[in-house]
Amino acid sequence: MSDIKVTVVNNGPLLIDGEVQIVDQEGKSYGLGGRTKIGLCRCGASERKPFCDGSHKKSNFQSLVQAHELPPPQPKP
Repeated sequence: MSDIKVTVVNNGPLLIDGEVQIVDQEGKSYGLGGRTKIGLCRCGASERKPFCDGSHKKSNFQSLVQAHELPPPQPKP
């Protein structure tokens, strides 16, 4: 099991707990300032994307989620 935990918060962000590296599409790292717990935006309203800034509360973001199983991946041809 990984030392990283991702928690999907109903009506809120993805909480990442553990040492992670977050990079943009060009591979440039975001500076996390030594943090080992961060929130990533799911609502799209944050002014600090990809990080959560609490904007989901103002934008009335609604997303209730429950854990479920994914089907096995399809074999590649």
